[in-house]
Amino acid sequence: MLDDKAQVLYIGKARNLKNRVSSYFRAQPKDQKTQALMLQVRDISITITQTENEALLLESDLIKKFKPRYNILLKDDKSYPYLFLSTHARFPRLSFHRGTPREKGEYFGPFPNAGAVHQSLDLLQKLFKIRQCDDNFFKNRTRPCLQYQIKRCTAPCVGYIDEEKYGENILHTLLFLKGKNDEVIKLLTNKMEIAAEQLFFEEAARYRDQIIQLRKIQQNQYIVGKKGDIDVLAIAQKDACACIDILYIRNGRLMGNKSFFPKIPRDVNETDILTEFLPQYYLNKNRHYSHPKKILINHTLPDQDWIENALSENIGYKISLSHPKKGQPLIWLNLASVNARHTLASHLSSRMNYEKRLSALQTAFKLPELPERLECFDISHTMGEATVASCVVFGKEGPIRSDYRRFNITNITPGDDYAAMNQVLTRRYARLKEKGAALPDILVIDGGKGQLGQARKVLKELQVDPITLLGVAKGQGRKPGLEKLFLSDDTTPIKLPEDSPVLHLIQQIRDEAHRFAIMGHRQQRAKARITSQLEDIPSIGPKRRKQLLQHFGGLQGVKNASIEDLAKVEGMQSELAKRLYDALHGEE
Repeated sequence: MLDDKAQVLYIGKARNLKNRVSSYFRAQPKDQKTQALMLQVRDISITITQTENEALLLESDLIKKFKPRYNILLKDDKSYPYLFLSTHARFPRLSFHRGTPREKGEYFGPFPNAGAVHQSLDLLQKLFKIRQCDDNFFKNRTRPCLQYQIKRCTAPCVGYIDEEKYGENILHTLLFLKGKNDEVIKLLTNKMEIAAEQLFFEEAARYRDQIIQLRKIQQNQYIVGKKGDIDVLAIAQKDACACIDILYIRNGRLMGNKSFFPKIPRDVNETDILTEFLPQYYLNKNRHYSHPKKILINHTLPDQDWIENALSENIGYKISLSHPKKGQPLIWLNLASVNARHTLASHLSSRMNYEKRLSALQTAFKLPELPERLECFDISHTMGEATVASCVVFGKEGPIRSDYRRFNITNITPGDDYAAMNQVLTRRYARLKEKGAALPDILVIDGGKGQLGQARKVLKELQVDPITLLGVAKGQGRKPGLEKLFLSDDTTPIKLPEDSPVLHLIQQIRDEAHRFAIMGHRQQRAKARITSQLEDIPSIGPKRRKQLLQHFGGLQGVKNASIEDLAKVEGMQSELAKRLYDALHGEE
């Protein structure tokens, strides 16, 4: 799909081309993304392929080439790092490798990042003292280098170790990299015993130290299975951000994980993101030699069979996608899901990301200085019941949870959000002014013009120094990214782009206030419903309340019970059951 300048807006594939194209010309587009796309489309270019798999491959290549605005884009397409052991006739070299295999040798990996490779190289240097220098350096040495001096190399370059002894170290390294630690320990134990019997105690001590180090490593490894290479993918999404976390399981061991943050348009769900991510990631030529035959995902995809066939055909062997429901695969998938959620939360609230958003907020609202303190208020209730207001505080480094406050709102008309906002702001800033405490640079109100008007009124009555006011009104359909912002006295709403870092910061603060308010409201509501309605009924003491709640599974079950059902509870008589029923249903 092209715009008026012939720029590519969107690339898609379809089994049934007529149905797919027709779906974009409905009277009511199915979502905001489609509506925005169709307002810009001026032409459609079509390429017909011989097979469905060709269509999938072509779509993947074209998305990478044109990077259309309305497609989900995977930004990170680097190949993964590997450990490389050369096949030199005399003294093989162990080194870092990234990219397409060029030299003959064994490649171990992939590792999730370069740091993991360097950490492994450092460990292997200490344990087995295999050389890591390049061939030119190795051939031109006349004396040992610093690595020999710090006991990380045996100096084969100047003949300090013979080929047989060096070959033993290579064998131990290979066994270690293949996950056969027990075999390495067994070999070293035998050598230690032989050395001790021959009274070579220093050599025996070296073997002992190696064994100790290997046992420590073995204890720290996360063993997840007996064998097999598997990739485990899980996605987590919040607002306009998504995180895909991949666990790499090689030879039954968890090698690590890597997280991706694809750029996504509005109104896409986790299934859509995974559907477009998988071909872009696994059809990358740099990664072909590292693909496992089994991939676990945390969603069942509509085009799963299609993607499986395309990947298998392109890579050259059978690739299976599955969404496990039980057993060890489900445990791995749950672990990946936890990683994805945690990484996404960290990404959204990371200090660097937060500081950038704060700086962008200063620029967008033309503030004289970088805001040092922001406070946000939200009101939560259910049909006016148990109204609770929350106040969350953000500083230069993020949330200041010790300054969070909740307020129980009383003596107002149930459901009157304006009165609730007036009360909480009055109580909050009257107390701060009385104590001479710090006031916020920006006061964020979860609401539109009405709530913002209450904030202006309260600050004026309390004669509080000017504070920048920001109202956050929910957009159409209450969808994230469509919020309207009202700044101080300006009645014209500000509409920020959905990928704006300023909007993301405001959403983060607003959502935190909303979460804090809902948590307090639920606590108050639960307390009110359990204590007031049962404790105020004569002859219903603590023991009987407990029996009722346990028998019916909660207060709602007690309310739904008939008089006959209530009378069946131990200790309940018919007359008491009738009084309880009448009290719960508002009758004399």
